[in-house]
Amino acid sequence: MFFKKKPLWKKESMRSSYDAVIIGGGLHGLAAAYFLARDHGMNNVAVIERRYMGFGGSGRNTSIVRANQRSKENVPLYDEGLKLWPELMKELDFNMMFFNSGNLNLAHGEAGMSALRMQVATAQFMGVRSELLDAKQCRELVPELNISESITYPVFGGMYHPPGGTLRHDAVVWGLAKGASERGVHLHQLTEVKRILVESGRVAGVETDRGSIRAPRVLNAAGGYSPLISAMVGQKLPVHVLPIQAMVTEPLKPFLNTLVSSGTYHVYANQSLKGEIVTGAHMDQWPTYTNNTSAYYLKHQAEALTEILPCLRGVKFMRHWAGLADMTPDMAPIMDGNDPVQGYYMDCAWGYFGFKSGPIAGRYMARFMATGECPSILKPFSLRRFERRRFLGEIATPVYYGPWN
Repeated sequence: MFFKKKPLWKKESMRSSYDAVIIGGGLHGLAAAYFLARDHGMNNVAVIERRYMGFGGSGRNTSIVRANQRSKENVPLYDEGLKLWPELMKELDFNMMFFNSGNLNLAHGEAGMSALRMQVATAQFMGVRSELLDAKQCRELVPELNISESITYPVFGGMYHPPGGTLRHDAVVWGLAKGASERGVHLHQLTEVKRILVESGRVAGVETDRGSIRAPRVLNAAGGYSPLISAMVGQKLPVHVLPIQAMVTEPLKPFLNTLVSSGTYHVYANQSLKGEIVTGAHMDQWPTYTNNTSAYYLKHQAEALTEILPCLRGVKFMRHWAGLADMTPDMAPIMDGNDPVQGYYMDCAWGYFGFKSGPIAGRYMARFMATGECPSILKPFSLRRFERRRFLGEIATPVYYGPWN
């Protein structure tokens, strides 16, 4: 007997008008749509996606969630977001496969330890669980960790963040898409926005390859393509789009119960529920819109992983992929609206932090769109901070990528 599978969300006909249009069918766009319907009774909402739901960064990441950021502006947002996941899974009745592995960030010198001390102090001051470990304590947490002095960058210690972990990225997308659809939101896949309509300084709708839609609110949640969307309203973003690569090994017996990362080696690794070692590196150094992968990063990952986790020597990589990271000079997002075009909102430029922040950013952006008032927690992430040189401290020295206005 064959059972016909029920689609997770409905396929709806496109209306000629909506109360809000969201450009981008990833985690941020779907979360905003879901919370618009759930919290504000706005279910006449359309999510427009050029490919399919979750095609972009939401489906091309390594699914890590944490709240161990560096700055006082970021920590509360990520902490609230981390606490939202259990509530969301229960409410959506959808298994997102959360694994509370904790996060261990390694330091490889006194300067690195000093930076982690500051980061731990910031987290603890704001009520987020984090602790500083020496090298021996790091190995107690991860017995396979190499803390000898024979490697390129010996381990001096680390920052342990117990609440962190991983979720299944496609399950998060599907769960939010299902929840939004059940509350009346229309999800339009294989639909491309060609133009944002502006009349007398206000958003009037969008023009798609399937026709025009009237709407007084438009949210740019297009991830790596957000600068192109913003250009439709004459707005240049200080964003460079950089590929970021990741890969998985063949399945292994469970041994790595904690996510391990190193900024010095530019590597991180965790073991999935299937036994694969999931690992990623830093961003490519050249802007591009391709999802190409390279032998350089395969070599880099192999060398870095086998230095800090020697037990992985000889293990084979099985899959290799890349996604797009829309990165600002201070490595913090842009969440803004009504400036200079009324009714135009942005939730973009998350770089490689977008997955962990999706639901909480969507909830606050939904409030912003519904009320027209920017929530106080979002105000530090205004686009105008670059004009005013009020950079957020996610990196030590802001990087200037070139003129943007």
